[in-house]
Amino acid sequence: MNTAKPLRADAQRNREALLAAAREVIDAGDFFDLRFDDFARLAGVGTGTLYRHFPTREALAEAVYHEEVATLSERARELRATLPAVDALAAFLRGMVDHMDTYQGLARTLATLMATRSSAPAEGGQALERAVADLVADAVRDGAVRDDVDAGAVMMALHGIGAAHDHRPGWRAEADGVITLLLDGLRLPPRGE
Repeated sequence: MNTAKPLRADAQRNREALLAAAREVIDAGDFFDLRFDDFARLAGVGTGTLYRHFPTREALAEAVYHEEVATLSERARELRATLPAVDALAAFLRGMVDHMDTYQGLARTLATLMATRSSAPAEGGQALERAVADLVADAVRDGAVRDDVDAGAVMMALHGIGAAHDHRPGWRAEADGVITLLLDGLRLPPRGE
């Protein structure tokens, strides 16, 4: 249970400014090249404010990652509420490829964080797997996809796509193809086939 007091409005704005600055630096791929104190300058806050919210560079990177996972999880909930189950699953998986392509710096930052034994990537992975599990369960319940493939297998495919990002010249087209292959493999054949 989280017993932390809510932040005052000015403290919340400062925290959000720090996260936005970190996000920009991560997206540019410079997160570990910048002095940690420079994040305060980029966010327009004092150094003490930076350290009060994020005592280390790793804590700042983890906060950006947790915010991103929360956004993706919320996107899964929105898709589940507005689309037929199989369409929600497809939209989420294709959106994950878009996300990986757009936020390459975050993946590189996470890889570095994993080397520091941070628990953030594992925790975020579990939250994303829960979101995918819900999408798959809805599609199974609707009779649209097979019931013998679980969310872990879908996450493994997503991890493989992400891992290939910097190593495959035609990554984007191939990633879209893998998602199509995954969705085709999950779908139940029409009755009578």
